Amino acid sequence: MSARQRITASAPPAKRATVTLSTLAEKKALGEPLVMVTAYDYPSASVAEEAGVDLVLVGDSGAMTVLGYPSTVPVTTEEMLMLAAAARRGLTTPMLVGDLPFGSYEGSDVEAIKNAQRFVKEAGCDAVKLERGGSSVDRARAIVGAGIPVMGHVGLTPQTATALGGYKAQGKTARAAIHLHEDALALQRAGCFALVFEAVPAEIAATIAERLDIITIGIGAGGATSGQVLVFHDLLGITTGHMAKFVKRYADIHEEMVAAVGRYGEEVRGRGFPGPEHSYAVEPEELAEFRRYLDQESLVSKSDWAWEPLG
Repeated sequence: MSARQRITASAPPAKRATVTLSTLAEKKALGEPLVMVTAYDYPSASVAEEAGVDLVLVGDSGAMTVLGYPSTVPVTTEEMLMLAAAARRGLTTPMLVGDLPFGSYEGSDVEAIKNAQRFVKEAGCDAVKLERGGSSVDRARAIVGAGIPVMGHVGLTPQTATALGGYKAQGKTARAAIHLHEDALALQRAGCFALVFEAVPAEIAATIAERLDIITIGIGAGGATSGQVLVFHDLLGITTGHMAKFVKRYADIHEEMVAAVGRYGEEVRGRGFPGPEHSYAVEPEELAEFRRYLDQESLVSKSDWAWEPLG
């Protein structure tokens, strides 16, 4: 190995620049796909940081993946802020986007701005995300006007899945695709820097994406969008049960965790753990002195008990 090779091999990895809106725009212009994952706590955010993703979304999907709710609807703003703040502590480079939960922005522009500001001030988010077109377009415009970047979300919008007929693909008819296209354009005009397309036919998503100037992130929307997002727990195989068609598992962490905890239990019950290598030692003379102290205390206690007057 040459001197140059030795220096290169021993040098620390180059520090990545913090991802900004300008960074994302540059990547889009160059046709470089953007990588986005969800994260809901410090450990998962740290993994995303080390893996070199571009964006991290503290999605309201955390309601189900880490809080155990049956859907995204029950999660509160306080809970989402807690999750976002934890993720923030694990990130340095990726852009952090916080999901505004159901009921936190629909009521009025004032309410939407106030809660978006909390995600920035209290949790350290760089941007917020909201769902749907319609009245959400006005909310997006108001939040952007307050100086906070907004990511929109069209197609399957989990917060209002019941109104959409359940968790199923959207934009499969010409009429639905037109509506989706109009929502996307309206959100772009409102100032959104990016849009998530969820569960949309690939051809429809591609057609709409090419007519937009802003970044598009797909999840079950084909490969023509500017980037892709998957739920952390889904792609790692931590989530169990039925998975959406668009989920690809890159690991099976759940089975590995169950197996590991099972092995731990077996060793505890069989007294195989902890072993000497997992225990702390004490100097023999210190142990001997401690035992002499206990012997003396025992004698004193017995003496006190022997002379205790009878009642």
